[in-house]
Amino acid sequence: MTDTISIFTILIWAGALISIVGLTGLVLSIVQVNRARRANLSDEDLRAAVQKALPLNLGALFLSVIGLMLVILGVFLGP
Repeated sequence: MTDTISIFTILIWAGALISIVGLTGLVLSIVQVNRARRANLSDEDLRAAVQKALPLNLGALFLSVIGLMLVILGVFLGP
């Protein structure tokens, strides 16, 4: 066994880190929407709060998917 780290190992760990960042963003988005729901806002204000959390949600989902794709790619292409 060699002591060198292959590019595929780096790809797997980088993908895992990106997925964790994305998952953290998803949790933050859920927390934002739950806080808005518990604040007993009007329908329009609640809709505005959800629309404000939507870019974070979509960006976090994108990061999660890209990270998981990198992990899968590293696993399939690795030795």
